[in-house]
Amino acid sequence: MTVSPLPRHGSSLTGRDRPGRTLRVAQHPQSGRVVLSIWQDHTCLATVRLAPEDVAALVGELARSLVLDGAEPARDAG
Repeated sequence: MTVSPLPRHGSSLTGRDRPGRTLRVAQHPQSGRVVLSIWQDHTCLATVRLAPEDVAALVGELARSLVLDGAEPARDAG
C-alpha cells in the first residue's frame, strides 16, 4: 500500500507504545465523514469512517475513559 498524504483537514497523533505507530484523524467534509486510520511507519493498518454523531459518541467515550473510579480526570504532570 502506498502512503497517502494527510488531507488538508486533519491531524496525526503519535503512539507512545510502539515506534512508528500513528493515528491519523482526517476530515472529509464532501462525504460528511471523519476517518480514523492507524499507521505503522508508512503502512495503513486499519481505517474507520465515522459519521458526525459517531464522532460525538467517540469523544464522550474518550472523556469517560480518563475518569478513574469517580476521581477527577487524569492530568499530565508536564
